[in-house]
Amino acid sequence: MLQVRKNRLWKLITILFLSAGGISLILVSLNSKLDLFYTPSEMLQADIKSGYRIKLGGMVKNGSIKRDGTIIRFLVTDFIKEVPVTFEGVPPDLFKEDSGVVILGYFLNGMFEAEEIFAKHDENYMPPELAIDEVKV
Repeated sequence: MLQVRKNRLWKLITILFLSAGGISLILVSLNSKLDLFYTPSEMLQADIKSGYRIKLGGMVKNGSIKRDGTIIRFLVTDFIKEVPVTFEGVPPDLFKEDSGVVILGYFLNGMFEAEEIFAKHDENYMPPELAIDEVKV
């Protein structure tokens, strides 16, 4: 009788331990896959560790885009605060002043070093190829 109780107790402990481990793995996995971004105001107020990869979202400030070869510098704003951004590479076609962007990169020494730029568009966006075809019809 006592042996049966011990076996049940060990089975219960094992099940609880494995369940806790599984839930922990799921939470860690979901946390790394969340697709949230900081606004400039939130990012400047948050205690973000240097070198931590984050997403910054906002509007490209009018008159702020400066190009130097393949390096592009601009300001992202939420109309309250601004964050300077540096990007090396070719930006997306929809990247322009006064347009929405989400930028993936690192915040280092007061400057956001961008790895990728995602230009946002409204729900009426139509690729240029389709717009040309629609005009022909």
